[in-house]
Amino acid sequence: MDINALIEEALDSGFNHAAELRAETLRFLPEVREMCSADRCHSYNKNWVCPPACGTLEECSARASGFSHGIIVQSECELEDSFDFETMQALERRHQKNFEKLASRLRERYPGLLALGAGGCTFCEKCTYPDAPCRFPDRAISSMEANGLWVSEVCERNHIPYNYGPNHMAYTSCILVE
Repeated sequence: MDINALIEEALDSGFNHAAELRAETLRFLPEVREMCSADRCHSYNKNWVCPPACGTLEECSARASGFSHGIIVQSECELEDSFDFETMQALERRHQKNFEKLASRLRERYPGLLALGAGGCTFCEKCTYPDAPCRFPDRAISSMEANGLWVSEVCERNHIPYNYGPNHMAYTSCILVE
């Protein structure tokens, strides 16, 4: 596996920033998972890739334990001001679209990869949880936070900025490969 080639592929896929991710830097923190239970994003206990359906913190950690490397990708932009929600939403849509496409392409070469996105899964308008199985279990993407990862810490430990300054927004995701 050539990490530099993966980084280039990520940048060519429309991300503003990409860097190597060392799996040993990942810490699965109960306090991050506890934030999910506050249900600020309105997905807790409503989605197959969010807690509690995505598994315990121990299960999330075990899924990641078979990987040693990966990449962190970011979509970043400047906002007119801190209330520029239109630009924030457009950035989120762009990031998720690019991440889903990159993860899909990389699954062809690395079928066992672990893709951890930003925010909840967006493949279905309404999730089947808990009444029926996931419609797209091979494509569904759980978030970094749902897995107990403190995103700013993951960035810091892997030498990629998290905060680009006032009136800037960034979405961060990662992909772990064998």
